Amino acid sequence: MLSRRKVLALGGVVSGATLAGVFRSAQGADVSYDEHHGMVMPKSQPWREVTDAPVTPFTVPMPLPSVLTPTASHDGCDFYRVAIRTANAEIIPGLQTPVIAFDGRFVGPTIRAKVGRRVSVTFDNRLGEAANVHLHGGHTPSASDGFSMDYINAGTQRVYDYPNLQRGATLWYHDHAMGFEDVHVYAGMHGFYLLDDPAESRFGLPGGQYDVPIMIRDAQIDDTGAMIKQDPDARKVLIANGKAQPYFQVAARKYRLRLLNASIYRFLTLSLGGAEMIQIGSDGGLLPAPVSRTELPMSPAERAEIVVDFSRHPIGTKLVLSDTIGPVMRFDVTRHAADQSRVPDALVPPPSLPAATVTRDFALSMDPDNPSHYINGRTFDPNRVDVSVRRGATEIWRVTNKDTDFGGEPGVTLDHNFHLHLVQFRVLDRDGGPPLPGESGLKDTVPVRPGETVRLQATFTDYPGRYLYHCHMIEHSAYGMMGRFDVV
Repeated sequence: MLSRRKVLALGGVVSGATLAGVFRSAQGADVSYDEHHGMVMPKSQPWREVTDAPVTPFTVPMPLPSVLTPTASHDGCDFYRVAIRTANAEIIPGLQTPVIAFDGRFVGPTIRAKVGRRVSVTFDNRLGEAANVHLHGGHTPSASDGFSMDYINAGTQRVYDYPNLQRGATLWYHDHAMGFEDVHVYAGMHGFYLLDDPAESRFGLPGGQYDVPIMIRDAQIDDTGAMIKQDPDARKVLIANGKAQPYFQVAARKYRLRLLNASIYRFLTLSLGGAEMIQIGSDGGLLPAPVSRTELPMSPAERAEIVVDFSRHPIGTKLVLSDTIGPVMRFDVTRHAADQSRVPDALVPPPSLPAATVTRDFALSMDPDNPSHYINGRTFDPNRVDVSVRRGATEIWRVTNKDTDFGGEPGVTLDHNFHLHLVQFRVLDRDGGPPLPGESGLKDTVPVRPGETVRLQATFTDYPGRYLYHCHMIEHSAYGMMGRFDVV
């Protein structure tokens, strides 16, 4: 009989050690090379009992991530420097939590870029172990994509070049180093990369101080303040912009909220107490038309841009943004403000769908007898080219979640999702039916429920080289649910 605990252990990549133990390790101390699977894998640590720190909701304000200032700007390019280092963060009031973070900030600093203007970022690794950086959703050259074995070794630097030749969108950056990524992202290596398109000004959407990025994730934090990585279901502290269940004061007017699920495992289902949320964007930017909704599902790494009109609620109203496990944060309507913004009936038309020349199948599955996760029956090998794509080609990828009746135990299933590097794609259908609400625009990450098949269509333009596709439940990709594709 496959126990619930075994499912959690395998699916969550058990690590009973606190993340503070990772900080003192040299490269390789907390990972091992698995000769059977041919890849670097995190070492499992003994499961231990944890006393969770108590959290009193809505006692601290939600901060906005700081916006990074370029160190220089010339020749159509903005230059930045970011250090990867350890720090302490006060996620729960009164407790100091060791984190790994960009510039020591939990959440990392926001990079605001413009469509068509290059960005160059030098990442300086001040950890005692390897790391790297992936611009999630970015259309980037292979050398700057953060391929899993392109390490920034301890004490070294690496320059990443982002051309920004794509639509305006809410992107984010995070670690992607094989053997480290699940721990590093869980420990805090994540930040917003907001790609602004000046052409969007014609829509009159909320902007300036009323355009608010909100990174949502979960964690388990013990009574000493240490962040614990073992049972994913025990991560019941919901965090918004680095604070546990904060509040955010808003004016009685429309706000554009850029939501990101930065959890490494948890699917979110967000609601605002029945209040309307108008979705205007997803991973790849603005949708063709707004979608009115009162519930917003988000798998790990997905983004959703919504507009909430707080003028519909009297001063003094407190609206709680909740997930199924509890409150994420609270919006407090505290004042009046002028509002000339609007949400038009039409936004950005979807790109055309060129005729696909190739259709490929990808099956996501897991072995219940050992902690291995597969795509098409194989675990990740960075030296193996799983798919070769002709540059400029348009392809259809059929992605199926095979984890139904997991391990032969009826009723035990596993969720997955799917992320494709380099390009944004269109969701064609789900089991032959229509895409989910909010999937009519460009996407780079989609949920794939047990037994479901999702068809995606993408055109692979511009950049040759090696890239990745994988489940973005990072504890699945860390144990092999990832593949390499080369654009040739």
